[in-house]
Amino acid sequence: MNTQVGLRERKKEATRKALHEAAMRLAVEHGLDAVTVEAIADAAGVSRRTFSNYFAGKEDAVLYGDEQRVERLLRAFVDRPAEESSWTALRRALHGLYDELGEPEPQWAAQSRLARKHPSVLGRQLAHYASFERRLAEQIALRDGLPATSRRPRVVAIAFLASIRMATQTWIEEQPSRSLRAIVDEVLDEMARPFS
Repeated sequence: MNTQVGLRERKKEATRKALHEAAMRLAVEHGLDAVTVEAIADAAGVSRRTFSNYFAGKEDAVLYGDEQRVERLLRAFVDRPAEESSWTALRRALHGLYDELGEPEPQWAAQSRLARKHPSVLGRQLAHYASFERRLAEQIALRDGLPATSRRPRVVAIAFLASIRMATQTWIEEQPSRSLRAIVDEVLDEMARPFS
């Protein structure tokens, strides 16, 4: 039974990934406004109904890869040793993700540019980041033994995520001069310095 469930989940994930990749490719080639859900489904070799089983719209399909990366980051942070400070655990979780995934593909930069151009994609992306920020702050509070109402976990989560967004924007603008990892480390180092 577990083998069947595992196979079914792998097939679902493969379908999600195929739809995401088709959505990204078509959006980059033709512009998001010119891409239809039907075209994405056709390019992925599935029906329109199958598309609807996985994504509410083309924007969700485009953002799927980004959402998976932040989910992996959250899991990696939770799995870090308890004796690490939250900031250290966040940085090491991020480094582990870079080690696992490698330097982002140019497609990732294209996705970020796409999000900035289209309010419908940007809106969904910002909503997802806000949800992730809340969940990350909850995990930081748990790690640090702080009450859920404490401001520090949210400040740490916001500072960390803002640093990543700033570094990513810098990497996109400088493309391809330096690695994203090097720019992220530079920004996180600066964020960790006292302001006064």
